[in-house]
Amino acid sequence: MKGLGVAIIGSGSAVPTQILTNQDLSRLVETSDEWIESRTGMKKRHLSTGESLSQLAARAAIEALTMASLVPMEIDLLVLATSTPDDLFGSACQVQQLIGATRAVAFDLTAACSGFVFALVTVSQFIRQGVYKNVLVIGADVLSRWVDWGDRTTCVLFADGAGAVVCQASSTEDRLLGFEMCSDGSQNGSLNLAYQGISKNLLDNLTVTTGTYQTISMKGKEVYRFAIEKVPEVIEKALYRANLNTADIDWLILHQANQRIIDAIAERLEIPREKVISNIAKYGNTSAASIPLALDEAVRQGKISPRDTIAVSGFGAGLTWGAAIFQWF
Repeated sequence: MKGLGVAIIGSGSAVPTQILTNQDLSRLVETSDEWIESRTGMKKRHLSTGESLSQLAARAAIEALTMASLVPMEIDLLVLATSTPDDLFGSACQVQQLIGATRAVAFDLTAACSGFVFALVTVSQFIRQGVYKNVLVIGADVLSRWVDWGDRTTCVLFADGAGAVVCQASSTEDRLLGFEMCSDGSQNGSLNLAYQGISKNLLDNLTVTTGTYQTISMKGKEVYRFAIEKVPEVIEKALYRANLNTADIDWLILHQANQRIIDAIAERLEIPREKVISNIAKYGNTSAASIPLALDEAVRQGKISPRDTIAVSGFGAGLTWGAAIFQWF
């Protein structure tokens, strides 16, 4: 069974019903609708009020399975890309149980806003080696849990959501055409959600550290410079591996971090605005969910057609960044 190709045969997404608008944010911090939209492109975002990360991910997964005409019992592997699990030990197994995918191996993958791309590339290796046939890749985050709602630089950006795709082994063709992944831990301080511990004496000469995580910290200018420099480069490398160039791209879907970043990257790649998919105005930055959420919306709106060539790129905390080129089924 070795030498199989990868086909992406279904997508799904889910967001909480609760909405926070720019006008709402102006009641929390010193800001305005005009200020937020002009700097980020965002107008509103969805925030979880009671729905767990696992429940959001499960809803997106079921939608993707329905489009793919598969039932949960047919899934062999489930990978959940998230930085905000319900359980620090991981939430993929909870999603497996919620959807009834009892035959599936399930595990979490953490690469922040690059998580969906990294997960897609990871599962492709299992598929190509003939280990698993039907695989669910889910990107989901509930970032509202870790936002300082008094910090104007971050609270206007982050939101909650989930997106999923079904990947399937193909004996006839490989529609995952190329990819590239990168990391740079030296820039970790530009964007992180750090642990903060307090020393506690258990016994004489025996001390442990206990605590929790801080809120999201970001140096916006550094992240912007990083993204517009590294993302075009990683997309071009992925295109090179696929023996394609930017003119072959039908659709560009970037991590929905900031509309200014999206515009600057598209401009550097000389990709026309009409080929760039953005839904940041409605959903904000949903981290690992942003790419599959935008993909699913575009598919269901009829923008993306069979055989369209799609370039996706995620970038964020770590710092991590990556790109994948694939054809829609």
